[in-house]
Amino acid sequence: MQANVGSIDRALRIAVGLALIAIVFVGPQTPWGWIGVIPLVTALIGWCPLYRILGISSNKAHS
Repeated sequence: MQANVGSIDRALRIAVGLALIAIVFVGPQTPWGWIGVIPLVTALIGWCPLYRILGISSNKAHS
């Protein structure tokens, strides 16, 4: 698995992931907020399977 998620992309994924997970605990309290785990995990490992399928990389070192 070669890293394909860049630093700005990572920061955005972490923010979006945490915001979606927060929906589970505050706000409408819907279980759909758990979908935020996906962008959070992809940001933490630095690899996105969808980017791999589409041939995309936001990581400047491996573009």
